[in-house]
Amino acid sequence: MFVVCGEALMDVFAAGDTPTGTTLDARVGGSPFNVAVGLARLAQPVAFFSAISSGFLGERLMQALRSEGVDCATVTRPDAPTTLGLVGLDAQGVPSYSFYGDNCADRQLTAEALDLLPSRISALQVGSYATVVPPIASTLRTLVERERKRTPVCYDPNVRLNVEPSLAPWREMLQWMLPRTHLLKISEEDLHLLRPGMAPAQFAGEALAAGVGLVVVTRGAQGAAAWTRQGEATVPAQAMTVVDTVGAGDTFQAALLTWLAEQGGLAIEKISGLSSGQLNQALGFAVAAAAITCSRRGADLPRRGELPAA
Repeated sequence: MFVVCGEALMDVFAAGDTPTGTTLDARVGGSPFNVAVGLARLAQPVAFFSAISSGFLGERLMQALRSEGVDCATVTRPDAPTTLGLVGLDAQGVPSYSFYGDNCADRQLTAEALDLLPSRISALQVGSYATVVPPIASTLRTLVERERKRTPVCYDPNVRLNVEPSLAPWREMLQWMLPRTHLLKISEEDLHLLRPGMAPAQFAGEALAAGVGLVVVTRGAQGAAAWTRQGEATVPAQAMTVVDTVGAGDTFQAALLTWLAEQGGLAIEKISGLSSGQLNQALGFAVAAAAITCSRRGADLPRRGELPAA
């Protein structure tokens, strides 16, 4: 059982004016939410460890998770609002963003919820703004510290400056996670924010020296690269018509974890021992999955039948 930890929210898009206001189109989302759905669609058993509002928007998030086959026994339901991320266009057609998350449900995951987790976890996936906002950030640190010697810990910083605009907490979390992470996936954009001027290969060397087993840097249209102590690999992006890139990074991570699970490579020592050839295959599988998402509108992640055997 994979356990994906973090936020679930509603992305709210301006959908046109009405005589008395504006039509809003709210869609389920959140990076960890997407990873959990992505794993379920790729036929992996997965639970979502989060706090989701007991209100009507929270119920819609729960409905979406259940319909995808995500185990929700590890979700708590506080009496708090659902986080909203608003996306609109200004007079020049440029997107503008507003974020409403203070005191919202997805931050209210406390240490008591750790008792809901299964006794055996295939891998623990953490990341995004849940790692830097209280009280959930403290709960996730407790979980990582508890599991890191027996369970593969997978981490994607997924920096969201509209939630926490200061880079200091993001950099501190990355530094804290390095010796506690077995699989680190980071976008090149986030790398530039957290380690300005540092090349991906240089950062990979730093992370491996700190104890990370596998470092992956996604590079958008330039593909992805990966390093372990046993090898390294680089793969190009797949040629296709891009509709949008929403959910591409989350798809990549879900597919990478799926490849490891299908190849029996999820053990801590196996992650760190992947060869260049294995890294090439893993990246190819993940890039192919991300390309499918990019070819469709929104975070519409692929199902297992849309991808070849790992």
